[in-house]
Amino acid sequence: MTRLSPLAAILLALPLAARAAPSAQAVLQNSSGEEVGKATFSAVAGGVRVRVSAHGLTPGRHGIHIHAVGRCDPPDFKTAGGHLNPAGKPHGLLNPAGHHAGDLPNLVVDKDGKARANFVAQGATLGEGEGSLFGPDGSSLVIHADPDDQKTDPSGNSGARVACGVIEKR
Repeated sequence: MTRLSPLAAILLALPLAARAAPSAQAVLQNSSGEEVGKATFSAVAGGVRVRVSAHGLTPGRHGIHIHAVGRCDPPDFKTAGGHLNPAGKPHGLLNPAGHHAGDLPNLVVDKDGKARANFVAQGATLGEGEGSLFGPDGSSLVIHADPDDQKTDPSGNSGARVACGVIEKR
């Protein structure tokens, strides 16, 4: 059996490292600019896995969506635009006609104001093309004040935007 020198092993591994799956992250801030959480994004079959860890939120269910613009200007985060929706579908995971690529299940916040969640944004991608989180306008993750009913356009009656983070490549 041939043994590789340490340098040869490193050189052989470089192409594998260069092809590592893309990933992204977002630091979530509230309307006062305080950090209230983080989210990570990784590619999976058919979409993007979104892992969220948050604190300092009102207990209960909250709408959470990937928005089509990578800006989070407080206090209302309107600069994040609408939901990521490259296919022009109606809103809501329960909508029989489909859903936005940025639609996610509700985020459940416990009595201590903390939340941990693991979702898949179906139709989103960390690559290029339709559904990319890295398109010309970027993208952001927004948490809303109220639950998402998963069917009403344009945002499931999920109310005001209470936290936002720009999604950035890692």
